[in-house]
Amino acid sequence: MNTSKAEVLGYQVFGSELSKIEMGNHLVINTLNGHSYNVAKADPDFQEALRQSDVLLPDGVSVVFGARVLSGKKIQKIAGYDIFTHLLVKLNKENGSCFFLGASMQTLQLIGERLQKDYPNVTFGSFSPPYRAQFSEQENKMMCEQVNDFLPDVLFVGMTAPKQEKWVHDNKERLNAGVICSIGAVFDFYAGTTQRPANWVIKLKLEWLGRLLKEPKRMWRRYLLSTPVFFIDVFKEKVKKSTKVKKF
Repeated sequence: MNTSKAEVLGYQVFGSELSKIEMGNHLVINTLNGHSYNVAKADPDFQEALRQSDVLLPDGVSVVFGARVLSGKKIQKIAGYDIFTHLLVKLNKENGSCFFLGASMQTLQLIGERLQKDYPNVTFGSFSPPYRAQFSEQENKMMCEQVNDFLPDVLFVGMTAPKQEKWVHDNKERLNAGVICSIGAVFDFYAGTTQRPANWVIKLKLEWLGRLLKEPKRMWRRYLLSTPVFFIDVFKEKVKKSTKVKKF
C-alpha cells in the first residue's frame, strides 16, 4: 500500500487520498480524532488497537492541525462517513459485497432499504449482536461466523468506540473480509436515526459545532474537554521537539 503518513503524538495517520487505499485481506481501517486520542490515553487496549491500524484516518480538524504542527504535513480531514461512501461507490462499480455488524435490527433494516436504492449493485448482509459492554467467547464466535458465512469484501463495524476498535483488533484474524472498517456513528447517520450536520457546516469545518448543538449532553465532554487536551499535548510535543533541536 503506497500511501504517505503523518506522525501525530505517536500515531501514524493516513495522509493521502482515499483512492490510494488498496483493498486487501484483513485491512483494518480506523479513525482518530481528539476525543478518541484522549480516551486511548487511559485505555491501553484501545491505544494498541488504534496504533495497529493498517489505515488510521484523520477524523477531525484537531488531528489535521496536529499533523501540520508536528510533522509539517498538510493532510485532509477524512471522516468515517467519507470512507464509508468511498468504499460503497467502489463496491457498486465492482458488484462487490459488504456486511454490517452492529446496531439494532431496526437501524440495520433502514440501512438495507437505503442501500438498495443508493447502491443497487452491492450485495449486503447484516447482524445485530447482543447489546452489552463485553461479549463472551461464544458470542464472539457467533459474530465471526455470521461474517464469515457471508464472506464480504468489506465489513463495516458499528458498535461505538472504543468497543468496536478493540473487538476488531482481537478478532481480525478470525474474520474473512477484505477490509474491516470501524465507523461507529455512521450506521445511525446513514439509517437516518441520527441527523448529520448540513453540508455547509461540514465544509466550514464546523461539524463538531453542529453535533455539539444537537446533542450537548452527550457531546460536551468530547469537544469541550477532550479536544483541548489534544491541542495541549500537541503544543507540549512541539516544545519538546524544539528543545531537543536546540540542545543538539
